[in-house]
Amino acid sequence: MITINSIKSGIVIDHIKAGHGIKIYNYLNLQDADFPTALIMNVTSTKNDKKDIIKIENVIDLDFKMLGLLDPNITVNIIENESIKEKKKLSLPERVENVIKCKNPRCITSIEKYVPHIFHLVDKEKGEYRCEYCDEIVTV
Repeated sequence: MITINSIKSGIVIDHIKAGHGIKIYNYLNLQDADFPTALIMNVTSTKNDKKDIIKIENVIDLDFKMLGLLDPNITVNIIENESIKEKKKLSLPERVENVIKCKNPRCITSIEKYVPHIFHLVDKEKGEYRCEYCDEIVTV
């Protein structure tokens, strides 16, 4: 059996959809980190059947909008002195800029490269976003 100890100071990303932890781990470039990290996959969960967890023994800057876009159900726990100092529940962001690309060839973002790709959440359940310029719907 593998034992993963609690962390003294850092971040725990919890309630990641099972199998999706590697996507977040790679997005955060934790494979290149020079501090202890742990990706724990397929852990038994009381809320869901299974979940992934990422433990980071360091305080790093996180883009909560992007993390919420990758998995809107995750919880980010800030740890100090081996206890939870702050708990953040994430969700899909209402507005994202330059994260999703509009695929409509007639959209201004396809013609003018300097125009930012801006999308607004229109359906939280389906994960649908609408392009600010051409109203193209994109599902994440």
